[in-house]
Amino acid sequence: MTLSAQRPFSGAPETKQALDKLNVVGSVLMIAAHPDDENTGVIAYLASGKKVRTAYLSLNRGEGGQNLIGSEQGVEIGVIRTQELLAARRIDGGEQFFTRMIDFGFSKTAKETMEKWGRENILRDVVWVIRKYRPDVIIRRFSGTPDDGHGHHQTSAIIADEAFVAAADPTKFPEQLKFVEVWQAKRLVWNSFGSMRQIEVDPASQPDKVAMDVGEFDPYLGYGYGEIAGWSRSQHKSQAMGAAERKGAQVNFFSFIKGEPMKKDLWEGIDTTWNRVSGAGKIGELLAKAAKEFDGAKPTAVLPHLLEARKLLAGRTDHYSVLKLKDLDEAIALVAGLWTELQADKYLAVQGTTAKIKIAAIQRNGEEVTLQSVAFSGVPGVVNAVKAAKLERNKTLTVPLDWAVAADAPLTQPYFLVEQRSDAMFKVSDMNLLGRPQSPAPVIATMKFLVAGSEITLTREITHRYVDRGVGELTRPVTIVPPVSVRLALDALVFPGVESRKVEVILTSNMADTKGSLKLNVPQGWKVEPAALEFSVKAAAEEKTLSFVVTPPAGENTGILTAVAAVGGREITQGTRVIQYPHIPPQTLAPKATAKLVRFTGKNLAKRVGYVMGAGDEVPDALHQLGSEVIMLTEQDLSTGDLSQFDAIVTGVRAYNTRPDLRANAQRIFDEYVAKGGTYIVQYNVQEGGFFGGDPLLLSKVGPYPITVSRDRVTDELATMNMPKPDHRLLQYPNQISAKDFEGWVQERGLYYASKWDEKYEPLFSANDPGEKPMMGGTLYAKYGKGNYIFTGEAWFRQLPAGVPGAFRIFANFLSVGKN
Repeated sequence: MTLSAQRPFSGAPETKQALDKLNVVGSVLMIAAHPDDENTGVIAYLASGKKVRTAYLSLNRGEGGQNLIGSEQGVEIGVIRTQELLAARRIDGGEQFFTRMIDFGFSKTAKETMEKWGRENILRDVVWVIRKYRPDVIIRRFSGTPDDGHGHHQTSAIIADEAFVAAADPTKFPEQLKFVEVWQAKRLVWNSFGSMRQIEVDPASQPDKVAMDVGEFDPYLGYGYGEIAGWSRSQHKSQAMGAAERKGAQVNFFSFIKGEPMKKDLWEGIDTTWNRVSGAGKIGELLAKAAKEFDGAKPTAVLPHLLEARKLLAGRTDHYSVLKLKDLDEAIALVAGLWTELQADKYLAVQGTTAKIKIAAIQRNGEEVTLQSVAFSGVPGVVNAVKAAKLERNKTLTVPLDWAVAADAPLTQPYFLVEQRSDAMFKVSDMNLLGRPQSPAPVIATMKFLVAGSEITLTREITHRYVDRGVGELTRPVTIVPPVSVRLALDALVFPGVESRKVEVILTSNMADTKGSLKLNVPQGWKVEPAALEFSVKAAAEEKTLSFVVTPPAGENTGILTAVAAVGGREITQGTRVIQYPHIPPQTLAPKATAKLVRFTGKNLAKRVGYVMGAGDEVPDALHQLGSEVIMLTEQDLSTGDLSQFDAIVTGVRAYNTRPDLRANAQRIFDEYVAKGGTYIVQYNVQEGGFFGGDPLLLSKVGPYPITVSRDRVTDELATMNMPKPDHRLLQYPNQISAKDFEGWVQERGLYYASKWDEKYEPLFSANDPGEKPMMGGTLYAKYGKGNYIFTGEAWFRQLPAGVPGAFRIFANFLSVGKN
């Protein structure tokens, strides 16, 4: 499913908002660390209530977090959360920016965060956004102290303080001054994180802070800004951040940090009218008249004011005039009832082919409107056949065009994934892209219209508009793809022995009548049969799965396998990965068709495994690679199915949080399966209740004996893993576990460990982050009747899909414990 074509506010409310915003010449920038750290109430109130330009700068895209709606991890969850932030900003009226930093996972100190990201790297990117955006007020969401908890949070505040000063210093990052000017914001303030919950706090009790009620009601929009904030925050669906749309007063507090002090208001000493712009007094008067006299039933009555203001604004080069000219042209289009779009007949544009696109425009308020000209930018190849044409009232003007997509046209993907990245930072060479949330569309149309005899300019990115019979009218981005896409079914291919195995490659044809060959490139010592396979695909969008047999070397070995398709004299080594969820536009990635090859020595005795999928993970594929047949368990299986057929049952990440049927049948699993000899392995879950909300009893049956799940974790993936009982049977059979098995782990050791447990449990591992006490609650084992129970918060959902050999060996022991 794709993004609905309907905008949050339209018609007279949208037009009134646009006219009011033309009269406010001011901006504010909020700075924090992650998607979901922003205060949507403050953003909604400032953007839609105070009408100032409002933006949120997130230091990263949330790549290190967990995914509650699917199995995507790493940069893919970062792509999802980028779009969730954009969906939130479409609702609350803000803009969105990012730095190049990558969320490397939970960090307990600012020191660690800055060591991984590089203090100058973070500062450089934040200074860039400040200089480009030029905010009057900067709001940081955190204190910059250990009270913030997460090291990323602390860092966002520390860097905000430094950037406030550095952005105005021409000796700081002088290479930026080719593109932007230095900028000194008026003041820096801190909006404390818990302030959205301080509804009942009397502002008089906070004499050192400025209070602001963000819960006011907007009669034009029909909502309070607190309601809009809840709607906005609920877009963070991958983090289960659904929020109430609260009505009534919601007092926020702001502490002065740097710049010019304030006593009663964030905007003290800041002129947000047109008076701040030299020689723009008349412009301000005209725009004020338009906003005051606007009548939703007769919108065109204010058009003369807007057109006269445009004549005065055109040609001015100061920062505010350039910004407002674009906004004014869009407001004129709204008032005149002018709608226009650059559309593609299909959402896929194939390299080396000609795509059909068109200009569509309609005027519906009866004003005289003429399409004058169109200029195209982005990927070249559009044959510009646009001629001047007058628009008839309520009749769509359509101008069909051809777009010859070059064979070497850049494939569509997020700009920050194009260049080789490090573990902690994206590489972005193009300064025009730095800070942007997403890539521009492959083709952009700059359209000039005459409205009542005055010229305006509208810019539109190419899109595909279509109808889903089950949903309605939708839009989705247009993407450039290769003639065929290749991808491997798995990111890591593990070989626990010398046996050969089948490796499947999924080939998708993006155009009809495609022929070619496919081969696999492997490192020395590995073998592939056959050397190549021919393929022929008749229809576009058809998929074929081609199979090879790969034989590993005799000894332990790692390497990279690459799938290569040869079509029309060119080699294609990239796939097309589309991420689709109902609440965001489909996102297209172009990942390399590669997989990690891992040859290790390991045994698994569990032939048949039942898996209870939770929020989403890729562990079942990993267990299949260990030689187990994996059966996904349904509600009926859990309530009435024959569980004795399974050598082991494994619950996926957050399964107890997301599967009411699992909670309802937990005692049945213990009594009718584990007690009779079954093996039950429970991966991490999150304790609810308290500050985070939810049901505190949700995990009451997570184990056969009492377990208290905490938010404890070991974030250092290199932390020493001690084994209190190294001769424990779970660590000896069928694989003898040693320190080597904890090498090569990614991002973290584990999360949401147990803090208390019944004496019947035995801790298997002990680990801690630097400077902390050892944690014993990562993995607990207990006998229950004739069977075996394992609670484990170690990050198997990361290690197994990443092909970490030791993780496979340890988990195989868990699965096989009933065979010992």
